[in-house]
Amino acid sequence: MLRLRSSILAHLLSSSSASPNNPSLRHLLSATAAPRISPNPSFAVGDYLVDTCGLTRAQALKASVKLSHLKSPSKPDAVLAFLAGLGLSSADVAALVARDPKFICARVDKTLSSRFAELTGLGLSRPDTARLLWLAPRPFRSSTIVSGVQYYLHLFGSCENLFRTLKYGSHLLTADLERVVMPNVAFLQERGLIDCDIAKLCVNVPRMLATNPERVRAMVACAEGLGVPRSSGMLRYALQAVAFLGEKEIAARVDYLKKTFRFSDAEVSIAVSRSPFMLRRSKESLQLKSDFLISEVGLEPAYIARFPAMINYNLDGRVRPRYYVVKFLKKNGLLDRDWKFSTIFKVSEKVFVEKFICPHKEAAPHLAQDYAAACRGEVAARLIFA
Repeated sequence: MLRLRSSILAHLLSSSSASPNNPSLRHLLSATAAPRISPNPSFAVGDYLVDTCGLTRAQALKASVKLSHLKSPSKPDAVLAFLAGLGLSSADVAALVARDPKFICARVDKTLSSRFAELTGLGLSRPDTARLLWLAPRPFRSSTIVSGVQYYLHLFGSCENLFRTLKYGSHLLTADLERVVMPNVAFLQERGLIDCDIAKLCVNVPRMLATNPERVRAMVACAEGLGVPRSSGMLRYALQAVAFLGEKEIAARVDYLKKTFRFSDAEVSIAVSRSPFMLRRSKESLQLKSDFLISEVGLEPAYIARFPAMINYNLDGRVRPRYYVVKFLKKNGLLDRDWKFSTIFKVSEKVFVEKFICPHKEAAPHLAQDYAAACRGEVAARLIFA
């Protein structure tokens, strides 16, 4: 019987035509949800998770601990049929169950179907609601998800923005809306962040709004302590940089920047306030960029401090190849003006090619090829020794 049920469910999960209106699906839902089914002495949770839900043996072993009370496939069968009706693939179902094993114990009639109807009632499409279920299965079982989703849709402006945040965890949908989230949003708004800033902040720091308000205030104080003005567009980036870092760790990173780039106290303050995300760069990355910008390009620390964004650019895929191209053009008298390195490194790839590659096709026919190779890490000798 278990093998027969597994094969039926596997067919439903792999069928793209499965829907709640499918007669076979309705029959399976009613059959598997019937309370008259008694515990099955031969039912093994681990085998069910592998054979019917598609989990690996290791995943099933871990999930079984949370399902030791399960004595019958009745509820799980109904849940799997419900998920198939929403269009979730067998791989989606396996991933969902692995993340939240208790989901297969939910009541379809009183919980899942009701929640689905409430969320589509907010204006979510069926596919969006199914995606929300997959991203946040645990919160989906709670009635509080409805008010939460309604609030976040208004704050973030779209389902897609909310989903981008939920990809990194469902913290937002499990946090207390009135005691935690709303006070955090209000405080960030007081500091000049508008709703789209807060949405972008949440994508990069998903736990921000779900964190204790006192801690969020401390993070904002640290960000402002870097010299980023209140109501500045840079505040969001500063918050991303210092989020969940202690004051000692922030001080240590600022000190490393100062030593690595030979900044004075004033220069490191200017650099960090203009490009706070430098604080998130690895020591190895910072050292390599310092060696190149100061030792090879010959830039002064004061210049780098004024234009610190160049520290965040990709060294091998952007900064180094562009430097070699410009050096080649200067050496061969092909530049009509003296370009600042801050501009050379900053412009988009399209603009760089238009300004520094295309005009020299005749004078330097190999330049485009050499530049492309340099971006791949294969620097031609004629660029280096030009």
